[in-house]
Amino acid sequence: MNNAAHFPLLSLILFTPLAGAILLLFVNKRSENAIRWIANIFAAAGFLASLPLWFWYDTKSPAWQFVEKLPWIPSIGAQYFLGVDGFSVLLILLTTMMGVIAVLSSWTAITTRVKEYYVFLLVLQTGMIGAFVSLDFLLFFLFWEVMLVPMYFLIGIWGSDRRLYSAIKFFLYTLAGSVVMLLGILAIYFSYHTMTGVWTFDVTEFQRFNLDRNLQWWVFLAFFLGFAIKVPMFPFHTWLPDAHTDAPTAGSVILAAVLLKMGTYGFIRFSLPILPDASREFVPMIAVLSIIGIVYGALVAMAQRDWKRLVAYSSVSHMALVMLGMFALNPAGLKGSIIQQLNHGISTGALFLIVGIVYERRHTRMISEYTGLSSVMPVYAAVFMFMMLSSIGLPGLNGFVGEFLILQGVFVVSKAWAAVAATGIVLGAAYMLWLYQRTMFGTVENPKNEKLPDLNLREVATFVPLMIMALWIGLYPKPFLDFLDTSVGAVVARVSPQYSGQAVTKQADCPENVAVNKFVLAGCETPAAAPAAPPPPGNVQPAPGSTPPPATPLKTTGGQ
Repeated sequence: MNNAAHFPLLSLILFTPLAGAILLLFVNKRSENAIRWIANIFAAAGFLASLPLWFWYDTKSPAWQFVEKLPWIPSIGAQYFLGVDGFSVLLILLTTMMGVIAVLSSWTAITTRVKEYYVFLLVLQTGMIGAFVSLDFLLFFLFWEVMLVPMYFLIGIWGSDRRLYSAIKFFLYTLAGSVVMLLGILAIYFSYHTMTGVWTFDVTEFQRFNLDRNLQWWVFLAFFLGFAIKVPMFPFHTWLPDAHTDAPTAGSVILAAVLLKMGTYGFIRFSLPILPDASREFVPMIAVLSIIGIVYGALVAMAQRDWKRLVAYSSVSHMALVMLGMFALNPAGLKGSIIQQLNHGISTGALFLIVGIVYERRHTRMISEYTGLSSVMPVYAAVFMFMMLSSIGLPGLNGFVGEFLILQGVFVVSKAWAAVAATGIVLGAAYMLWLYQRTMFGTVENPKNEKLPDLNLREVATFVPLMIMALWIGLYPKPFLDFLDTSVGAVVARVSPQYSGQAVTKQADCPENVAVNKFVLAGCETPAAAPAAPPPPGNVQPAPGSTPPPATPLKTTGGQ
């Protein structure tokens, strides 16, 4: 739209939660209801501010959109540089929606230090959005570190029994990864200056730059440590069950729905396009760790007696599947990986809300304490069943779409990898169905459960948008896949150019091959003449023996 040409939409989305946090600092801490209302209003305002991204983003343009660029620290080449592609648009919308739900779910759950709690929650929201919109590496790192502090306090102050241990463990793990990642950023920064004579932290320039192959190898490992801890990948996952278990409900929701996506976002935004040679070399290592994580996370989840810990280990398994699809390095795997990130945020975020509701009523998370809840809380049981089926990938719900695309992309690379990944999906269905059977079916054996109140209107309101999204993605994923065409195409053009620039002509003797969005997924399909796949934004410096994709400018309008 023309009226969006120079409007700083991304800054508005970014700083709306921070404005709410600053306003709360001037509110009397005894006015707890006023604090809750202000926090909810600003969280909702942030979501409403992000909605134009869905309508104004041009899905057919390969350029960065809604770009804002201002000098920040000119002496070192750092800029206030914001911009989005289809991938980051979907993650921003997920973040703002889950922010509203997290704030609303805290209305009765938090009764101590209410003011500080909502300030930290809103600052955390700003940090997450900032990481998704930053196209300056130094700015990205600033927001990446900002997220650590509020989450540390959310766990350490409002968490459960072992909250200090879990908070410190989360902080140290993430900080260790961040420091090593910073060294990788600086290595790219100095290498770029050596080759071009320019000091810059511009991510779009780095994505057009061909680093030395040996340097790529070391920088990939540096990024890998920072991002793998955040995902978290096996064996860097051990902080996650503790943090999830001891975090307040809203903290667990945000952690599962958004914070874990910071790691996968880093791999797709930085590792794959900036370090394409190293990314290809490390595929076997990533695949092995992902396969171990898929099966290990599912098996350990089956052994849990703590309801929240079970859901936490399910995240280890699900995020490992996301990583396996991503490092298939083909369009189907990448699209499935991104869609499954959204699905995990929706489904697992809802499951943590479900655990939080019974914990608020009974103050225990032990599965053995709950039997026959469906007869006492029928609405609760129905919502739980819906989100549980979403999590295990029932056809018609969101989980199925992501799992299907991931398996499709992985199958092309290795049938064995796809088989093991499918085993993890089966195990996931087993532990979720078993959890539901143990808690919802049977008779009410514990007298404390006989008069538990069912969901109230506010609690239902936190689930309705998640259920709508699960149905929408499950039944009609096309709008979401359309958002990913150009952004996935840009990554594929860098890391797997053999998949780009080809349309698909279906052969009658290859019924088993499926084409997704004009990309070739298997060898027996015949490429036909077609326009080139979307290149990365801007001019790409050609690697030896290769032909660079055409230049594309930064797009400063968000209009269609």
